[in-house]
Amino acid sequence: MPAAKQGKSGEAKHDTAKENEAIAQLTEDHARVKNLFKEYERLVQSEAQPAERQELAMMICAELTAHSTAEEEIFYPAVREGIDEEDLVDEALVEHGTAKDLIVQLQATSPDEDSLYDAKVKVLGEYINHHVREEESEMFPLVRRAKLDTVMLGEQIAARKAEVMRELGVEMAE
Repeated sequence: MPAAKQGKSGEAKHDTAKENEAIAQLTEDHARVKNLFKEYERLVQSEAQPAERQELAMMICAELTAHSTAEEEIFYPAVREGIDEEDLVDEALVEHGTAKDLIVQLQATSPDEDSLYDAKVKVLGEYINHHVREEESEMFPLVRRAKLDTVMLGEQIAARKAEVMRELGVEMAE
């Protein structure tokens, strides 16, 4: 939950500019999905029911779909214009493509139908961890230095992610 500020009337209000700033928002998404992958691994280790594992996997897929759609449509085009390292954007797009392939495979089956289901979730998590490391350590610092309007981008990203989640019929995580 973002830090609350005191308004003139003394009531707390959220700093939505900081909450919706693009890099902070994308980093928060990364942390949330990382935690979902850890929870999935706990379910596998505890031999949870296939339906429970599938439900969590579908939440992971929805979160990744909303996040990647917003990055591809809003964030990456701005990054491509704002920094000189286009190869970082190209690599991120290729990584998204690989993740999307695994997401499609996961959405098409279930843990009790596909003996490789848990392995696919694990590999997806590994891809995402690699992708996150590169974005956070290489791309985001360049974006900060380029002085892009990350608040405006963040507002657009938040709106697009919410739209994708609605299309998927999933409630947004708080």
